[in-house]
Amino acid sequence: MGTITRERHRGQRAGWLRASVLGADDGIVSVASVAIGVIAAGASTRAIITAGVAALVAGAMSMAAGEYVSVSSQRDTERADIERERGELEASPEAEKRELAGIYEKRGLSAKLAAQVAGALMSSKALEAHARDELNIDPDALARPVQAALSSAASFTAGGVLPILAFFLVPAAIRTEAVVASAIIALVVLGLAGARVGGAPMWPAALRVSVGGGFAMLVTAGIGRLVGGVGL
Repeated sequence: MGTITRERHRGQRAGWLRASVLGADDGIVSVASVAIGVIAAGASTRAIITAGVAALVAGAMSMAAGEYVSVSSQRDTERADIERERGELEASPEAEKRELAGIYEKRGLSAKLAAQVAGALMSSKALEAHARDELNIDPDALARPVQAALSSAASFTAGGVLPILAFFLVPAAIRTEAVVASAIIALVVLGLAGARVGGAPMWPAALRVSVGGGFAMLVTAGIGRLVGGVGL
């Protein structure tokens, strides 16, 4: 008897991986950029720390609120679609059966086999079959707004705390360089880790993330120096 080989696909990780990488990237870039901008403006150490911590807290709360609202809307839409489908199944089951069979025919089944599969599913798990194959929704795995909000806030905080730690741990004379270096290193590691977990090429992802973050910090530093120079 041959051995069954299980292939490992990573597409199911796309949702949470995107949210985690996005949150951590935002935390690193946002907090580091704010700190660098305030440093470039010539602010005091107390002002820099205040700005960095404020950026960390505000960013985490913003990420949490944004994810909660977005995912709640997604969940509401999923529930509404499922309820609409439930009503259609009750009102015209034969038409829904033909619709389901048509979906399977388009996927390559013969008309006879598609009708048999649709009939079997309609007699046992009609709503689940229509939700999955017609609406592309898993009724047992609807979007989770609270989980998304907490995950986004946590990943933002984890990324944003790194530039603040770098600021505290080095002498005042090299704080700008330390914040920049810590942010770039963290972005490279984040890009490598995200690509590895997702099974994508690692170094292009690391380069993309670090170059984007570096550009954001450069722009913020320039604006901070400009504002500080004119005394606004």
